[in-house]
Amino acid sequence: MTDTASAGTELVLDVFRINGLLLAAGDRLADAEGLTSARWQVLGAIALAHEPLPVPHIARQMGLTRQSVQVSVNRLVADGMLASEPNVEHARSPLFDLTGHGAAAYERLAAAQQDWIGGLTTGLSAADLQAASHLLRTLSARLTSATTTHEQPHDPMRRATT
Repeated sequence: MTDTASAGTELVLDVFRINGLLLAAGDRLADAEGLTSARWQVLGAIALAHEPLPVPHIARQMGLTRQSVQVSVNRLVADGMLASEPNVEHARSPLFDLTGHGAAAYERLAAAQQDWIGGLTTGLSAADLQAASHLLRTLSARLTSATTTHEQPHDPMRRATT
């Protein structure tokens, strides 16, 4: 294994660990609003888009399966935090938007998250955080591209096709 591949493997393992920690922290923050990290992410995707979104768009934006996002959306609709509206571009894929209740919950969570992230990033430079974010976005784009083209680069388990 090359030094780059070894460092890449270490990074992936670190991302797996931090993902679990971030989800647990998000669950603790979101619990104040009776939400989970997953439902908070759905509210955030719509809030940050500033327009109603269909489930497939939310799923792509968050890097999740459509089915898992649909479960969160269904719960948010049942809880009165999201409302659906017809999608003139795709009749079978309604658009979802925040209700007043959902927008207020998202705003309270965004404020709590700002306090939390301030503590988490104390002592770290903006440049280091931006470099880490750039690296993760680059890897995300490569994974998205490989998934879209059904190619898994350097996958020793991939069968050759004729």
